[in-house]
Amino acid sequence: MSAKKRGQSARQRAMSTRATERSRSAGYAYAFLLILETMLIGVNAENLIQQGDSPIEVLIWIVKESISLVKQASSLQEKQKKSLLPRHRRSEEQ
Repeated sequence: MSAKKRGQSARQRAMSTRATERSRSAGYAYAFLLILETMLIGVNAENLIQQGDSPIEVLIWIVKESISLVKQASSLQEKQKKSLLPRHRRSEEQ
């Protein structure tokens, strides 16, 4: 019976490890996409300046875009935290 328990805990650890790896991979993907979006904001800002917009107006636009980007990143982080918490609790209970 103790061998079964050891086998189950090994399986649970393996499943937990896979879930952690998926979560980490998703985190890297989100980070990459947010960096890409930040770079696109910079490219758009450069285009606006080249089109003749005032640098101050472009700077204000950049700040507004950056605030929405930070909000988006924060909400993704909160969703990820919420999705991980129940899994850890369940694995601890079993």
